[in-house]
Amino acid sequence: MMASSDVDIRGEGSLFSDQNPSEMDALCPSPPGPSRPQRHYERIGGRAGTSFCQTLIHLLKGNLGTGLLGLPLAVKNAGLVLGPVSLLVMGVIAVHCMRLLVKCSHHLSVKINRPSLTYGEAAQYGMENVSWLRRHSQWGRRTVNLFLIITQLGFCCVYFVFLSDNVKQVVEAANATTFNCQINNTNQTQVLVPSFDSRIYMLFFLPAFILLVFTPNLKYLAPLSLVANLVMTASLVLIYFYSLTNITDPSDLPKVGRAKDYPLFFGTAIFAFEGIGVVLPLENKMQRPQSFSVVLYLGMGIVTFLYISLGTIGYMCFGEHIGGSITLNLPNCWTYQAVKLLYCFGIFITFALQFYVPAEILIPPVVARVSERWELTVDLLLRTLLVIFTCALAILVPELDLVISLVGSISSSFLALIFPPILQIITFHNEGLSPIVTARNVVISLIGSVGFLTGTYIAITEIFARNAVKHEETFSAYMVQ
Repeated sequence: MMASSDVDIRGEGSLFSDQNPSEMDALCPSPPGPSRPQRHYERIGGRAGTSFCQTLIHLLKGNLGTGLLGLPLAVKNAGLVLGPVSLLVMGVIAVHCMRLLVKCSHHLSVKINRPSLTYGEAAQYGMENVSWLRRHSQWGRRTVNLFLIITQLGFCCVYFVFLSDNVKQVVEAANATTFNCQINNTNQTQVLVPSFDSRIYMLFFLPAFILLVFTPNLKYLAPLSLVANLVMTASLVLIYFYSLTNITDPSDLPKVGRAKDYPLFFGTAIFAFEGIGVVLPLENKMQRPQSFSVVLYLGMGIVTFLYISLGTIGYMCFGEHIGGSITLNLPNCWTYQAVKLLYCFGIFITFALQFYVPAEILIPPVVARVSERWELTVDLLLRTLLVIFTCALAILVPELDLVISLVGSISSSFLALIFPPILQIITFHNEGLSPIVTARNVVISLIGSVGFLTGTYIAITEIFARNAVKHEETFSAYMVQ
């Protein structure tokens, strides 16, 4: 998924400074403007800030990525009926939590006379509303920023696994790639020439990713980012076309999946819906912020429709053979091999955008402690080490579906479901919140907490189980030789 955070940096030398950068800050700098109480939700000057359509495009961009491609497997884990229904319910809850975050940010920014707040700052100032939490309010900001870092680095790990799996499949089927795009018996790309392990491909990509993150300013990548968005959109259209034209009889597919697989559904789904990090940056940069509610409901309505439709159609098309990404099920003809490579190009460019957030939070405080002579060297060294770290994590867990579910369960559930309802309770606890609103917020946070615990546990258990099976198969093959 292409979600980004909303953190900025002031260079105060703190690992979790009051403001940290975001992808939006790099590609769409904040326009000057008066404070929120002065502007009455409309920026002076008329043309400053992003328009309705630009904000809508950014919102869609922030929610559509690798998570979307993993939803057919998520529907399989939940069942053909329970999966789409659960996606709809989760979409409604996710949008509700986004709205809560914006509402709390508005209230707190007016209260402290600030033009806007980041997610972390909203957490900090919300805790200051509660007397017994006031002394520890900075931990609210630090905790949110920590989960934002985990989320972004998790996305980077997913990108390593996604690229290696898809490129490996294209290479292995290269000699037999044809112009015939008819579905084969297993509904999957046929592997004809086994090549390296997917982890070797990750090492091949490592130098390219390191050079990519050396880009001094993300604005230099803006043209490539635009091309990446276009090719990913075209690829998605072709994926929809193929899935729709090859749907099989779904009567044999289970309507409700196994209970033990549902936490994996939760992790994948919340990974896809975790676009809450882009909400406040987009609202803060809008020319007419009073229209943001319309953008939010329209954009997330489109996102939810795409999630439900592709998840359901993809599962109906490929059935029990569906992979961790629907691209892995496309046939080995030139058209759909090109789709995989084009999507890989888009994900490769997106890596730099996702990496920008944790890099700009973690690196500047360290660079500030060295002499000016060594600043560039230390900066590049730390960027290299961070990329190597994400690659190492991906190599340790080279299972695309489980990595997505694990990242979603650990970090996305906290940011998207657990904290926004709690933030509303602590922000408005002196404003007379009704018992119904409080109870609803507690229920949503509990749902997120249960998903966090069960999803993390099941994903880790499955990771160990698959590794054990692989070691056993490797040992058996060695003994046969």
